[in-house]
Amino acid sequence: RFDRLRYVEIKHGRIAQLAFLGNIITRAGVHLPGNIDYAGNSFDSFPNGWAAISGPDAISGSGLGQIVAFVGFLELFVMKDVTGEGEFVGDFRNGFIDFGWDKFDEETKLKKRAIELNNGRAAMMGILGLMVHEKLGGELPIVGPM
Repeated sequence: RFDRLRYVEIKHGRIAQLAFLGNIITRAGVHLPGNIDYAGNSFDSFPNGWAAISGPDAISGSGLGQIVAFVGFLELFVMKDVTGEGEFVGDFRNGFIDFGWDKFDEETKLKKRAIELNNGRAAMMGILGLMVHEKLGGELPIVGPM
């Protein structure tokens, strides 16, 4: 049971880190180049944050469906320990991607896993704070107007 809870915590932490970074980057004005659909709508023509998903200028329902389908595909087929070679809960390398992990000693590995866990916890609080501030409105010092 603990391993399952830790797996879910790590997964949510990784997602929150991506969400927080994506929120900050798009609010800074950095968007993907090109068009998001065949109608010619560019990525920067859509609002930032929650307004990109629900609101008058949000992406279409079919676009949102594609995002949900892609995330579901990743969840069911990619982001899992397929080979059973994982050293720890949340290890999705599957004997393929290493980036030097096997060169670390056990103490360093444990420290890096704890850092990832704590950064994930901080990101979960950070993205929650950004979402609450967006719904409340106002202006944040670094992010700007919500």
